[in-house]
Amino acid sequence: MHEQRKSDHIRINLEEDVNFRQLTTGLENYHFLHQMLPEIDLAKVDTSVSFMGKKLRAPLLISSMTGGTDQARQINQTLAQAAERAGIAMGLGSQRAALENPALAPTFQVRAVAPTTVLLANLGAVQLNYGYTIDHCRRAVEMIEADALILHFNALQEAVQPEGDTNFSGLLAKVEAVCRALPVPVIAKEVGWGFSEDSVRRLVEAGVAAIDVAGSGGTSWTQVEMHRANSEIRRRVAATFVDWGIPTSEAILAAKRAGGSLPIIASGGLRNGLDMAKCIALGATLAGMAGPFLKAAVNSLQAVLDEIEIATTELRVAMFGIGVDSIAGLQQTDRLIKRG
Repeated sequence: MHEQRKSDHIRINLEEDVNFRQLTTGLENYHFLHQMLPEIDLAKVDTSVSFMGKKLRAPLLISSMTGGTDQARQINQTLAQAAERAGIAMGLGSQRAALENPALAPTFQVRAVAPTTVLLANLGAVQLNYGYTIDHCRRAVEMIEADALILHFNALQEAVQPEGDTNFSGLLAKVEAVCRALPVPVIAKEVGWGFSEDSVRRLVEAGVAAIDVAGSGGTSWTQVEMHRANSEIRRRVAATFVDWGIPTSEAILAAKRAGGSLPIIASGGLRNGLDMAKCIALGATLAGMAGPFLKAAVNSLQAVLDEIEIATTELRVAMFGIGVDSIAGLQQTDRLIKRG
């Protein structure tokens, strides 16, 4: 059942149009004020950043996507090899399948090909209301020798899934218990509908170490579930929510207001290095992308490395174009202007 769902998700994301219809990331409303005299050397632009106690060569995360099937194993191996070679971070897909069926653990285990990479384990936060304990969280981390655990929040997806786990009551206290007990940091992540300021504030108080805003404007998981729907009623309900959510740009600003100096990962509809640059200028520490890497990974390792190189080069050119030579400088820039 779970395996079939994972296969469906990969296939639908590769074959169907699962983007938001009207709602965008909001990043198109921002532009950089060009600096015709940057006064820096492009060759000396430094995109490195520290995250989870490790140094990354670029502030880029291959966002959590998949696991639990043969095809997913191949995709994860390819992504991990690319992340290691490029010096960037990687998140794994939800590991629930492998906790329930240990035979599936190898589809997530990539540490052998990514010894120095920041690797992020991943479980659905709502599972803490369905029998999952701190021990499950610890096992997910140990399974892939992760540097941190992502707890993902996907209330809307569960609500439109025929098999959805929809009891989200009393979850915050359980998240807090995990943050207190787990030997690695916990990252709270949406899956494409963004965080509001009050949500971030509550999560920070609960002890999360970073927020992945995963705003709207990229893959709409209600659209994905619409393609999986087993009845016309479910299909229509899922379709109604195609443009629900908080755009990525707004979610970054909300997280910055609420989270203080907490690292923010910007994801949700980012498609290139210029989007990454805008997100970091808005206050993010890392930028996460999934869609472009999934399509590349089913092709080849080289295709993934090319995607990473394109994105990081675009980021460096954007930094050069406004005359900043470090990620800290980009986070502080006053050269990002909102239109209108």
